[in-house]
This record gives sequence, structure tokens and C-alpha cells, in this order.
Amino acid sequence: MDSVAINMDENSIPREHIASLMIDSQLHKCVRQDNIDYFKSRVQTLSAEELVTPTGNSLLHVAVSYGSDKITSYLAETFPSLITAQNSQEDTVLHLAARRGKDSDAIKSLAQSNPRLMRKANTKGNTPLHDAVINGYEEIARFLASKDPEVVYYNNNSGKSPLYLAVENDKKNGILDDLLKSGASNHIKREDGDALPKGKSPVHAAIKQRDKDILVRIEKAKPELLRLTDEELGNSLHYASSIGFPRGVQFLLDKFLDGAYERNREENYPIHIACKNDSVCVVKKYLDRFPYPEEFLNKKGQNILHVAAKYGKDRVVSYILRQEDRLVKSLVNEMDEDGNTPLHLAAGSGRSLASFLLVRDNRVGRFIVNNRNWTPFDFAQRQSKSAVEQFDKANEMLAKEQEISENSNPSKMLDGRDNSKDVEDGMTNSTAENSTDGTSSERKQDKAKRDTEKASPKQEGMIDFLETATTFSILYFHALPKYFSTDIPRPISHAKEESNSSIGNLLVVAVLVAGVTFAGAVQLPQLRDNSKSREQHHESNSTVTASYYSSYENLLYYYLCFDVGALSTSIVAALILLWANFIDARFILLAVKISGFMVFYSINLMFGAFLSSVSIALLGSSEVWSIAITVVAVVFYFVLAFLFLPWILPRTVNQILQRILLCSWYYQFFIMFFYIWRWLPEKLADLKKKLKHPH
Repeated sequence: MDSVAINMDENSIPREHIASLMIDSQLHKCVRQDNIDYFKSRVQTLSAEELVTPTGNSLLHVAVSYGSDKITSYLAETFPSLITAQNSQEDTVLHLAARRGKDSDAIKSLAQSNPRLMRKANTKGNTPLHDAVINGYEEIARFLASKDPEVVYYNNNSGKSPLYLAVENDKKNGILDDLLKSGASNHIKREDGDALPKGKSPVHAAIKQRDKDILVRIEKAKPELLRLTDEELGNSLHYASSIGFPRGVQFLLDKFLDGAYERNREENYPIHIACKNDSVCVVKKYLDRFPYPEEFLNKKGQNILHVAAKYGKDRVVSYILRQEDRLVKSLVNEMDEDGNTPLHLAAGSGRSLASFLLVRDNRVGRFIVNNRNWTPFDFAQRQSKSAVEQFDKANEMLAKEQEISENSNPSKMLDGRDNSKDVEDGMTNSTAENSTDGTSSERKQDKAKRDTEKASPKQEGMIDFLETATTFSILYFHALPKYFSTDIPRPISHAKEESNSSIGNLLVVAVLVAGVTFAGAVQLPQLRDNSKSREQHHESNSTVTASYYSSYENLLYYYLCFDVGALSTSIVAALILLWANFIDARFILLAVKISGFMVFYSINLMFGAFLSSVSIALLGSSEVWSIAITVVAVVFYFVLAFLFLPWILPRTVNQILQRILLCSWYYQFFIMFFYIWRWLPEKLADLKKKLKHPH
């Protein structure tokens, strides 16, 4: 049978039959069955080097894949060029043997006959040893590592060496100990790529799994591996600190103490990384070993408290502040190269919890100025303004994007009907031949994802705004400089705009009061009629005293006086506001101020009328209910008066009141929802310990 060479689409036939396209089926069957006699007679009439599968596998690749040792030995001896041949994935026969766990004498003979096979890498950068480790074939991995120990440290395209992969898969097989016993040094150079020092460290892989036992095994077999550094993650102590692995940090401090004095590419020491990631247990390990943390400064001259405060790691800040006085004093007021103390960085970064912990500590200087002559409060104030501006810009951008999307939506028809669903259905139908239900759902998911991504800047802006506003409020109450002024000068144009806005608002309130009081005056004759009818009714029964009628009449007159006064005052205020639009602009501010007082006065009179009407309604009722309703009314009257005060008070006083109110609100919000959440569990834990150990 001649060799088959058929031009067919690979996707039209099963994958397992592709190998027989270029090699005749009888020959392929011989290889599978390891039928050496028939194979020799058949292959002599063909050119073995030219017989390949569509994936580029030679006869030797196929023989190794099926474990046909007799044919493998025959081909290697008769056609030695096949030993180094590579398929389309650049796999050698040794790759296939390692991937399928074939560790026969024939395979070992192939490896020994050509040692360079063990260093050949495929398109993924994997050597045969990589494939053996990935697939968990311990015997062949041990054999390959023993024949060429340096390959243990070769990196693939992902930067992973066989040793790194063995650490990752240690729970699945026992290859790691065999590779650690190899005699090669890790400081080697590879001909066609990087070796271990520039790849991923196996120690980092063990730390990632939080497996101290693997660290112990590595240290016993290859202690020099503990010193390997990852370009991104730093040395082993940096990485263990970043993921909060205290047992690993303790072990590395015992075995690799020098690593604590090394900086990563961001020029941070491992103790800085622990603070940055809020790992209190890890920070404790470092402070137990190094009770002089002021000696560890990063490239910006920042100590560990600087870093914890800057990133808002309040648990670390709280832990450091609870240490002995000498240690704390060496950190709390130290300045970095920009003159910032830890409180500056917490305030400038909008870290409310860290700022609160620091500003409440008496050892912290609240009014220290940095190189820009800013106190922590100044820093927080500027950051708060910046957050407001960024939040406003984010809102404007989202509004513009929404407007553009609405204007560009072709589904909005002239009759105002939204036909977006019809348009989507039409588009779906027109592309039905090229689409599936799966792709349709994927498009919906992508659209939802895009909508989420569009909304994210606003959400992030809101988080930053609330955080910075809360931080500013904390600094306002605890670190406000004496020279701070709340008066913010405004341009004249802004004052005119505000006056015009005030005219409109006051006019609405004045007209509303006039309307309500007029309606109350209209109801007065009806009240009088009811009064007379009740009087006649009570006289006929002779059961009601004269004092009742007297009280009723007096309250009715009070109601009338208050109602008429409120109506008249509100109408006058409305006329003044209308008059202000026709006079010289210089009198607008005066007119607004006078009208504001009159509207305030009319509201007070209207409230008096309301109390009079309520008192009329409560005549003869239970004294308890009368007192309760009166108290509630009076309380809300003071609330109403307080809310109206900004209309009549000077602008500077208003600014002070508004700032105090806003800061108080944010501060109370912080105390209720943040500080208690952090403080209460700690207090309960301390109380529990005291109850367990009273002495």
C-alpha cells in the first residue's frame, strides 16, 4: 500500500485518525503493536525520514508515544536523524516520552545517546523534565534530573522551572525531594534562555501555598534558594510579608536574616511591605527581632508608621501606637524627605481611621508643618477639595456620555416611542445565521460589563469623597489651626447670582405662607358658627362651665391675630421681593435681607396660629395628650427656626455654621459606623480576657 497523502480539512475528521493521513495504516498498526518483523520489511521500501503525521510527528515520535520499545530501538539505530527531529510543537521524542510517562530502557538509551535532548525546549519553553513534572511521572523525572541536574533550574516561557512546578504539585506527587537532591547549582547560564535566578523562585511558590514544611525541605537541601529574588515580588521575605504569612516570615528570619535588610524594586524593606498589607502578626515578628524600626527607611525616608498611615492600615497603626513609649516616639513625629509626618500622610491620603488613631494620640504633633508649610489639617483640606472636584468631573463625564448615547440611539422615534427592543430584535434576526444563543448571551454579558465599568469611576469617586470628607472632619475637630479662617471671598458676580436665587426661593416661601394663612382666615366664620352651636348645645345640657367658653373664645382670637399677621407679613415680603427686581441693583441685597426677616417672622406667626388651632382642638381632652403634642410642636418649631437661620444670618456666620454642621455629621457618621466597628470588638475581646483571667 502506498503512503497516503490526502488533502483534507482537519476539522472534518476525528483527531485520532489524523496520524494515518501521511503514514499508511498498516505501518501505523505495526508501530502500535510493536510488530518489528513486519515493520522492518515494510519500512525498507519507504523513506522513514519523510514519513510524518500532519502534526509533524515522525515514526519515532509515534513509536515512543505507544511505548513500542523494539521499533524505537530499531529506528534510533537505523535512522539516527529521527532522534533530534521535532514536530510542529517543537517536541522531541523525549518530550513525548516524558509526557506519557514512558521510562523504558529504550527511552533511557535515547536520552543517553544524545544528552542535548534533555535541554531541548518546545514552543512553550518546556524541557522534557518540565513535562514529566507537570504530569507527575516520578520515575522519568528522577532519571532526567540525574542525567542533567542543571535542567532542574531551566525556566519555561512562564518563567517556571521544573523545581518551581514540583513545589506547586508537591501534594500530588513526590518529585520535589528528588529534584532537590540534584547536585547542580542554581547559578547557571542557559544557552537558549534564562535560568532560575531570573525566573520564578520555588521558595516563592512554597510561600504562595503557605507551606512551611516545603520551606524546611528546601532549606535543608538547597539553602541558597532562600536568597533568590523575584523581579516583581522581591526576595522571599518580601513576598511572605506581602501575603501575611507569619510562620514563613519567622522561619525566613531564622534562616535568611539578611533578607530583612534588602529593598525591593520599590525600595521598601520587608517590614514596610508587612505594614502596607496590614499584617499585624508579621509586623510583630519583625519588631520582636528588630526593636529599632526607626532604622528602616524606604527611598522616600519613610518609616513603618509612615507607610501604615499612608495606606490606611489602621490595625498596624493601632498596634504600633500600643508599643513602648520609646519605640513610638521615634516614629510618630518623624518626617520623610518631603517633611511629612505619619499624620500628614494619613490626612493627605484620606485615611480616616488611621488619622483618627494618630490625632487622638497625645504623642503626635498635630500642627507640625511639612516642606510646603502645610499642617495635617491643611493637607486634609486640600485633599478634600480635590476629591470634590474629581467627583464633580466624574459626574459631568458620565452625564455627557449618557447624553451622547441617548442622542446616538436610533431606536428613539419621532413619536417618542422607544423601539430599542424592536431594533435589537431585527438586528438579531438579520444575523441569526452567524450567531448562536451562546454568543448572544456573551454580548449581553459584555454589555453589562461595559455598563459596570462606566459606572465605576463615579462609585470610586463617591468612596474617595466620603473618605476624604470624613478625614477632614476628624482633623477639623482635633487638629484645627488657630489661624484657620472660614471666610471664603466670593466675586461680586457670584453674590449677584446668589441674590437672584434667594429672591426666587424667598418669593416661593412667602407666597406659600400667604396661601396657607388666607385659607385659614377663610375657615374662621365656620369656626365661629361651630362655636355658637356648641355653646347653645352645652347651655341646654347645663354641664359645661363658663371657663370653657372663655378659653375657646380667647384661643379663637389668638388664632385670628396670628393668621392675619402671618398673611400680611408674607404679602409684604413678596411685594418687596417683586419690587427688588425693578429698582437699582445696589438695593437688591438689602431687599433680600429685609424680606428674609419678614418671611421668617411670618412663619413664626403661622406657627402660632397653628398652635392656637391645635389648642382649640384639644380643649376638654386629656392633659397628658395636650402636653405631649405641645412638646412635639415646640421641638419642631426650634428645628424649623434653626433651619431658617441661614437666610437671615450674615454670610460669614453661615459659613462657620455650615462647616461645623457638615463636619459634625461626617464625624458622627464615622463614630457610629467605623470607629465603633473597630473599637467595640477590641474592647469585648479585652473584657473576655479579663473575665477568663481576673487576676
